[in-house]
Amino acid sequence: MKVGFIGLGQMGHGMASNLLQAGHDVTVYNRSPGKDDDLVARGAHKAASIAEVCSGDAVMTMLAEDKAAEHVALGAGGIVANLAKSAIHISSSTISVALSERLTAAHAKAGQRFVSAPVFGRPDAAAAGKLFVAAAGAEAALQDCAPLLEAIGQRTIVLSSTPSAANLVKLSGNFLIASVIESLGEAMALVGKGGIDLHAYVDLLTSTLFPAPIYKTYGGLIAAGKFEPAGFAAPLGQKDIRLTLAAAENLNVAMPVASLLRDRFLTLMANGGETLDWSAIGRLAAKDSGQ
Repeated sequence: MKVGFIGLGQMGHGMASNLLQAGHDVTVYNRSPGKDDDLVARGAHKAASIAEVCSGDAVMTMLAEDKAAEHVALGAGGIVANLAKSAIHISSSTISVALSERLTAAHAKAGQRFVSAPVFGRPDAAAAGKLFVAAAGAEAALQDCAPLLEAIGQRTIVLSSTPSAANLVKLSGNFLIASVIESLGEAMALVGKGGIDLHAYVDLLTSTLFPAPIYKTYGGLIAAGKFEPAGFAAPLGQKDIRLTLAAAENLNVAMPVASLLRDRFLTLMANGGETLDWSAIGRLAAKDSGQ
């Protein structure tokens, strides 16, 4: 397929690379210069504007937050203004439910199609094409963009014909990940202050009751105190919990653990954690206990 790709950060770069590897005709655009050099060297086309990246069958976006996604899609000279009728905008960004609903309506009004396809996985999974894709949109649109989603992930889970459903699921998933990080941090603060080796503790957990990769990944990061370079920066984690709470308030769902996580991220930010991986909230309990 002829596809444009906007947003070549840690996640987007790997995704665009796998689209190239799968044989798609890829045009890339990124606001920061230099991030597309290796992709262009491998055959990608370099776009100088958003308009240039919208000339194909579809355009994919992987952007950090609502403000950037709104500007790229809805701003003057953005995707909605330039994408051909019946072409597809596939948003893999973790954005609010409200913005996803606005994008759905704007694309429909312009005669275009919108698919929400946020992903689960860290940058190493993106580079390896091993992401899990949570997809939602009209059935025909999902079928048409399936080759693109197959190129970036190991599995696509179709959730709904309503695109914003995928964003709600993505936010709920990130809430659960952050909950695991916080609970791991509290447990590790307890055993660490009791003199237990943290690496041995994580090995015990992940080889018995908690064999899920999330415990191994984040338990290992917390035990090692390895929060730089950030695979997923703490401000993005803070943003996702804020969007989760906004969705919960709209649906009248109380989420007291999410409120706790909001405060944990605020504490991390207030103590210079802007450049750290979001797993750094897992060390706050140890710090609170004097370790």
